[in-house]
Amino acid sequence: MYGLTPFGGTGFDLWNAFNDFDKNFFGGNMPLNNCRTDIRDDGDKYVMESELPGFEKEDIKLDINGSQLTIAAEHSTNNDEKDDKGNYIRRERTFGSYKRSFDIGDINTDAISAEYKNGILTIELPKKAPEAPVAKRLEIK
Repeated sequence: MYGLTPFGGTGFDLWNAFNDFDKNFFGGNMPLNNCRTDIRDDGDKYVMESELPGFEKEDIKLDINGSQLTIAAEHSTNNDEKDDKGNYIRRERTFGSYKRSFDIGDINTDAISAEYKNGILTIELPKKAPEAPVAKRLEIK
């Protein structure tokens, strides 16, 4: 089994065939909330690097639920400029969010560490030690 598999629909689903019609029709295969993530196998651990430019550390949440790691980030800004009468001269708002999940069934979840620096979230995911097969002698009664 390969670890760190992104969850999400990659196959054809008859019941949801038209959900992504507008993205596919207009040439966008990537969802707007895509979080580009590189995963490297360093032998005893995986290292994930997710691009989250424009986010603050406080905007990012890492959650583990069972054997699933979810990266979620959300932020919004509001720039209001008014004249001396209180009328808007300029009003700009932006909102961004990302959410991505990975299978971490073969990861030691107690030893996961994360760091966010210069728009890159780096997560170190130590692999579980392989379990030795159990051998024992049964007593005959």
